[in-house]
Amino acid sequence: MRLSPQDRLNVKKAARFAIAVNALQIAAMLAVLLYALFRSNTEGRFVEIGAIAGALLIVSWGAILDIREALNADRIAEQSQMLEDAYRQLEDLNGTLRRQRHDFMNHLQVVFSLLELNDPDEAMKYVESVYGDIKKTGSVLKTAVPAVNALIAAKRQDCEERGIALDLRIGSGWQALPLPAWEMCRVLGNLIDNARDALLEDTENGDKRILLVIDETPGAFTFRVENNGPAIPAHQRQSIFQMGFTTKSDGHGSGLAIVRQIMKSCGGSIDVESSPESTAFFGSVPKRAEATTPEAENEP
Repeated sequence: MRLSPQDRLNVKKAARFAIAVNALQIAAMLAVLLYALFRSNTEGRFVEIGAIAGALLIVSWGAILDIREALNADRIAEQSQMLEDAYRQLEDLNGTLRRQRHDFMNHLQVVFSLLELNDPDEAMKYVESVYGDIKKTGSVLKTAVPAVNALIAAKRQDCEERGIALDLRIGSGWQALPLPAWEMCRVLGNLIDNARDALLEDTENGDKRILLVIDETPGAFTFRVENNGPAIPAHQRQSIFQMGFTTKSDGHGSGLAIVRQIMKSCGGSIDVESSPESTAFFGSVPKRAEATTPEAENEP
């Protein structure tokens, strides 16, 4: 069962409301306890303080449990959104592959017919004309993370429909990526969307391009999303990862903040460099340390 955007919003609102109410409850009980401790009348004071302290302990314990469950609900709603995004991207990729398979069969029939007609030159021209389209789909199936492949396919199609070329440079299969696939998709998706939006606002650029680089080093999985749009002003580069900061009239300023939060959660990094020629966001996810085997421990 999928949560609708409204359902997710309701869950998040309910979780935050529960946190606020329980925090106020704890604060109110603390205020009563402090009042009992410091008021001048001492008659029956210790009994009253004991009763209030016991009530505070019970109420606080219940409130802490409620806050913990509310935080879990908020986190589950967030993960649900990421999973649904990844699932939708996989559906898009599956649809693209089905269409490609259908087209490929049609292409084979055309080539076979031309060969039957003893016209190999025309058959070769036809193959060359459709080779680029077939290669585009194959180029996004190079990582070992299906959700990332699906994201790239969906984003490439979206960019092309808007007149933007999304070029790929995949130098790693990202085997054993330690970050959950849906979180990595959220990172790349936000960065590609930001690059796309920057290019769409650059009306003077007639050759809009985004470059996505997926690679790795001995210690980390790396990525880079670069566009040939306008430079980010120097005074804004320290603020763009802050929650709420945006330069878009209809933006919420959460995309890059979410990217930084995800990267920090896995011990990774995200940074930006910008010039009049291009703007690039690049980051890395540290690889998990290989488990040490008994044999390796005994080696000299």
